[in-house]
Amino acid sequence: MKTGKRYRSAASAAGVEAGKISSLPDAIERLKSTATAKFDETIEVAMRLGVDPRHAEQLVRGSVVLPHGTGKKVRVLVLTKGEKEAREAGADFVGSDEWIKKLTEGWLDVDSIIATPDMMGEVGKLGRLLGPRGLMPNPRSGTVTFDVAKAVRDVKGGKIEYRVDKAGNLHAPVGKASFGKEQLLANVETFLREVVRTKPPAAKGQYIRSVTLSSTMGPPVRLDPATVQASFKA
Repeated sequence: MKTGKRYRSAASAAGVEAGKISSLPDAIERLKSTATAKFDETIEVAMRLGVDPRHAEQLVRGSVVLPHGTGKKVRVLVLTKGEKEAREAGADFVGSDEWIKKLTEGWLDVDSIIATPDMMGEVGKLGRLLGPRGLMPNPRSGTVTFDVAKAVRDVKGGKIEYRVDKAGNLHAPVGKASFGKEQLLANVETFLREVVRTKPPAAKGQYIRSVTLSSTMGPPVRLDPATVQASFKA
């Protein structure tokens, strides 16, 4: 794979070598030192899991609240017939039929959608529109609930959703390069612990096959998958 001069220089300066495996604290230090873009780069975790998502019993999917958030301002739409609670919790958009109509017409200027169960009859009709964009409310992720205040606070406070793709890969943002080392460490540990916890009973053999941390513009740093699984195993 060809890489740019800036990328190679950053990797060399931080001692990041292809195939090198680092400890988690060391990986975070290296990522912060190589995130030198003019914007606040996002730190991401990429994993390859030993599951076959074609089988429902091996699907890895869920949500987790990162202790220090993602560093991104999240725009939240709450579809509900009772607006007061959602507005007080900080939702950006709140309503029912008028917002269903806007979504039907193609409005998607939002990062997360929360719905009360009594709205799902109408929301369900938007599955083909919202599903591919990761916006479809789902009880498993806590975005279909009557406790909309808690759901809004969780999403605003750093809740992320994750789902393995058809090739067994998993990606998630875990913070920004401007975060302190301890903040990033806590976020990454929280995410990895959750992925290990949600290992499907039907998954056989090696569950975590690779773990890589990277910033938006910087070189990736690999972690030892066996160490990660052992460290966060309940």
